[in-house]
Parts: sequence; structure tokens; C-alpha cells
Amino acid sequence: MITTSGLTKVYHPHGSRGGAPGTRTPQEIVALDGVDLHVREGEVYGVIGQSGAGKSSLIRCVNLLERPTSGTVTVDGRDLTALAGRGARAGRELRRARSRIGMVFQHFNLLSSRTVQANVELPLEILGLSGKERSRKALELLDLVGLGDRAKAYPAQLSGGQKQRVGIARALAGDPKVLLSDEATSALDPDTTRSILRLLRDLNQQLGLTVLLITHEMDVVKSVCDSAALMERGRIVESGTVSELLATPGSRLAGALFPVGGRATGEDRTVVDVTFHGDAATRPVISELARTYNIDISILGAAMDTVAGRQVGRMRIELPGRYEDNVVPVGFLREQGLGVDVVGVTDDAPAAGAQTSPLVKEGAK
Repeated sequence: MITTSGLTKVYHPHGSRGGAPGTRTPQEIVALDGVDLHVREGEVYGVIGQSGAGKSSLIRCVNLLERPTSGTVTVDGRDLTALAGRGARAGRELRRARSRIGMVFQHFNLLSSRTVQANVELPLEILGLSGKERSRKALELLDLVGLGDRAKAYPAQLSGGQKQRVGIARALAGDPKVLLSDEATSALDPDTTRSILRLLRDLNQQLGLTVLLITHEMDVVKSVCDSAALMERGRIVESGTVSELLATPGSRLAGALFPVGGRATGEDRTVVDVTFHGDAATRPVISELARTYNIDISILGAAMDTVAGRQVGRMRIELPGRYEDNVVPVGFLREQGLGVDVVGVTDDAPAAGAQTSPLVKEGAK
């Protein structure tokens, strides 16, 4: 549904014309550096990263609010970059394609002088619908987001969560196939954030919407995303479905979703991170391992939660003996369908030191 290929965005200092084609000056800011992204139809896809990683530039390039420096953006089979043309203003074909892409902003962007209903009607006015059609559609959308009784209120009379629901209703006015969310919950308290995330998931399922959301919060990915990507310095450094990432040894996203701590108590110990998902999450696998091989197992840390409606957990355990002594027990865990990552050991040979998963701790953008 959404595909970017080799997407770059370079910002030049004010008044700078840049260097020769294919070259970059020291003053340039490279926000996107060859981003390849693929979002499947009907999924909720989260892009996460620290401040300055390029997340907001990416989402604004997806609907051509920002013109990419190079590369292509395809949405629902249409190459938007080909429709953009050379002029500063969007042409008719690009405006028509954009009408099928809804956008939800971090700070709501509601017009204070308009009622809630009139704010939702604004894009319908631009589309040329009659007053009767606009009113009917706006009221339907407000009912959909749970604000049918607030149609005549003004933004100043609403809570932050209610304002964001109005923003979502407005984004749905053009019957979009794609909904883009730029840090839509970062200005909200935790309870309101959860309610907005539930609404986005409900809309995804009820309307068949494809949702691309930008966030710096791991809980957002954990709550609603089917797939996710980690951005750093304008590049995507890790991506996949959440279930694939959880099963990938050494995945930084998986480690950040379910951080587990604990260090080996001695050099003659093996530390293993085990990921449980699906049926394995409710089976006593660790006790089976202890009984089968008659070994004492220490649990250094554990985390359990629900991801995209499925129970998932991670546990860091310590086995007696070095890695060479535990090849068979580790193999037993893998045979049970678990994700297994031996901390500090590569696929080739043991290595000193433990792996860490530094990730998102900073604020939005």
C-alpha cells in the first residue's frame, strides 16, 4: 500500500543553492538517506526513533507535504513523486491522490473559530460537497470517533483527547485508504493515549485502513503495531513484523519492546535471552528444561505483555557452565519454538561482553 524507494530529503541552509549535482555541502542537513519502506495493505506500521532520526520528514514525504530530493513514493499503486511535477504548488492529480491519504497531527491543528462539526467539514468543503452532504458526513464521522454529542462545541471546550478525536474524524473525511499519524499521542496523558490507540486500531479493523504512524514511544508499537521500523540518522536500520522481530536474535527493537536486565554472576556462566510468543507463552518450558537436563537455572529478569493481541514475553536466564557446555540445552529451547539469543555469543564463536539495546529515550522529533 505504501512503498518508498531510495527516498532522500536534503535541507539546504536559507539562501544556499547547494553544490553540483550528486555532491553535498557541509551545511546541508540530510534528513532522509536512501529510505526503503514497504507497508502492506491493512496493517498498522510504526516508525520509531530518537529525535532527529528523520521520522517526521519521512511521513511528510509520504504524502508529498515535503518534496523528496530523490527517490520515489508509491501509495495505493500510484507514484506520487511522478505526480508532483516541477512547480511549487501541487497539481490537480496530486491533490486528488492526497485526498485518499488522511493525516493526523501531533498538535491537532484545529481552527479555534470553528465548531467541532465545522472543523470536520473543512476538507469536505475543499472537495466541493454540498452543505447537506458535509453535515451528514461530519456527523457520521463524529459518531464513529465517539464525539457525536460534541458537534456544536468549540475546540477550547474540549480535552486533549477529544481534540485528537476531532483531528482523526477530519482525517477520515475524504474516505482515505491510508491514515498517517505524526506523533498523534505524544501530547496526551497515558490513559488518553491508550484510548486513542484503541480508536486507531478499531478504525484499522472496521474501515480496512492502512495506518502508518510515527512515534518515539515503545508502548505505542507494543499496543497497536503489526510491523515496525527503527530509524537512525535518516536511515531504516531494522524493520519487520513485530512477531518476526521478537523471534530475531539480537533485534534491538525486540530488546527495547521487552527490556530485560541482569548480568552473568561469573565467567563460567551462560546468559540466554528467551522470547515466548503464541502457545509457548503459557507453557512451563523453563521448568521442563531444568528437569530434562537436571540443571539449576537462575532467572535474571523477565517481562510479559500483550502485543497486537498476542501474549508475548522475554526472559533472561543464566545456565551453569560456559556456552560450549550448554549447546544441547540451548538447542532444546530452540526446538520448543522459542526465540533464543545467547548474550555475548555470535553465530560463529563465543565473544566477551554482553549485548545491549539502547533505543528510544528522547522526546518527539
